[in-house]
Amino acid sequence: MIRMNLTRRIWLSFAALLILVAVSMAVIYPMYIQGTLTEETYRIIEQAQNRQINPFSGQFVEIDEESAFIDPELRETGHLLIEDSVVRPLTLHAIPPDAIDTIINNAVSQEGDTERYELTFEGNTLFYVIKQFNSEDNENYLISFMWDSYRDSLINSLWGNFVYLLILTTAFTLLPAIWLTRYLRKPLRLLGNHFEQIAKRNWKEPFHWKGDEDFQKLSDQFELMRQNLIRHDKAQKTFIQHASHELKTPIMVVKTYAQSVKDGILPKNTVEESMDVILQEANRMDKRVKDMLYFTKLGAMKTETINRERISFGELAYRLEERYRIQRPDLSFVIQGAEIQFYGDLEQIQILLENLIENAMRYAETGIWISAKQSLHHVTLYVENDGEPIPEDERHSIFDPFRKGNKGQYGLGLAIVKQIVELHHGEHHVDNSKGRVSFQMTIPDHE
Repeated sequence: MIRMNLTRRIWLSFAALLILVAVSMAVIYPMYIQGTLTEETYRIIEQAQNRQINPFSGQFVEIDEESAFIDPELRETGHLLIEDSVVRPLTLHAIPPDAIDTIINNAVSQEGDTERYELTFEGNTLFYVIKQFNSEDNENYLISFMWDSYRDSLINSLWGNFVYLLILTTAFTLLPAIWLTRYLRKPLRLLGNHFEQIAKRNWKEPFHWKGDEDFQKLSDQFELMRQNLIRHDKAQKTFIQHASHELKTPIMVVKTYAQSVKDGILPKNTVEESMDVILQEANRMDKRVKDMLYFTKLGAMKTETINRERISFGELAYRLEERYRIQRPDLSFVIQGAEIQFYGDLEQIQILLENLIENAMRYAETGIWISAKQSLHHVTLYVENDGEPIPEDERHSIFDPFRKGNKGQYGLGLAIVKQIVELHHGEHHVDNSKGRVSFQMTIPDHE
């Protein structure tokens, strides 16, 4: 495929359109006007013939020679009278003898009163009309004729005017082509310059185009993309910053404790207690790294189809309750809707509930409620705790990555929950209801 810029495409489109119109007219126009003017020639002949028969009729209008489009002499019609088998010319216009024989034969064999004929003789065309009338029991004929000079001259004249009109139209067509080229190039050039800046990771300068609705819509979409890139870049930097912070503290603790044990100084009372601290921080790092890897993995799965399977909510909920009850024996775990079954990615739904339960354990005072409710096409999972209510101004950002909780902890747990729900094409919600903090995850229930 030939590659060309917008300007060349516009000029090529206009040129192709003009050529198509010119070729179409060059083929159709002569054929149309030739048939029309042939009919007009016969009409002139018949009119002259009627004038010859009835010269005092008022319906015939003389031609103004000064304003005539074609030389009036070319419109003059000749007449022959065949009376008692004798041919008498009524005008000075002559017909070759060979052609007269053909005309006489046509007259004799004519069945109607008036008939039209056409005869080609030595490269020229003769149009004639034979009118039959009776006189004293004899069949007489009035032949009115005209050569094709009038028709051809009119065709040539009209063709010249058409060519002149086509040239004039082409010249005027250049004006909108030039205007359209300039009209399209300016915003596209500006947009191209901004794309170059985006490619260089320079997206600080906004882009707004005022004018045509389509270009304005395009500029709005570009501006939305620019803002999304800014947010993505900011989120990426924030992610790296918080990830570094999350790993920095346990690494420093592990390094300090290891160096102290190596130097013979025990930070705790015994070596076992000091090593336990190192193991705790190592486990903390391990969990943070796994969360970050899983968070990145979920982000890469947005264009993929999840593996849905039948999940028993009760089986999954009781297994998690048994695991977490050991960590907080002071809390009561209440499970409701254990009989419900729904479709979803088992691994992701388990991680979703784990993160919600771990978050609830961090703030719960006496109990955690884990439940499920099923509708016709959806299932809603609830994880609630009786801790402090979430401030209204924090509810919209609670699912952001590395959001700092009211206990000063950073994490990816709720951000992972949000991504899992979005991968299931569901909705996430949190509110303070009846003295509880309620996290609600609604997902479609289908295979």
